[in-house]
Amino acid sequence: MTTAKELPINVNGDVVLVRQHVRTVAVDVGLSLVDQTKVVTAASELARNALVYAGGGQVRVEVVHRGMRLGLRMVFSDNGPGIPDIEQALTDGWTTGGGLGLGLSGSRRLVDEFDLESTPGEGTLITVTKWAR
Repeated sequence: MTTAKELPINVNGDVVLVRQHVRTVAVDVGLSLVDQTKVVTAASELARNALVYAGGGQVRVEVVHRGMRLGLRMVFSDNGPGIPDIEQALTDGWTTGGGLGLGLSGSRRLVDEFDLESTPGEGTLITVTKWAR
């Protein structure tokens, strides 16, 4: 079983590769089809955000354990402009781009654990985990 892999997010094709890898790991850890779809959607949103708003970044995809439970953790990082107001950025409908403003808030709803750290001028670190039921 895959344990951890770092993937770059520098071009549109990288977002597709992230989605494909996350789906493979989600199957490996035993996520249901619904949870596979949720975690792949979150991965796609967060990877696209890194590309669009930070000019690129990377994601570490890893299998995690909690007792006998398996899960999939993704750590997205970038050296972009950062998010000045995290609370506002996590509000449905708020966007600095032309989207619907559901990327961060929607991703948070799709996973079991969501942590966002960001420093303006230094970048953003988002850690999400989805546990097998």
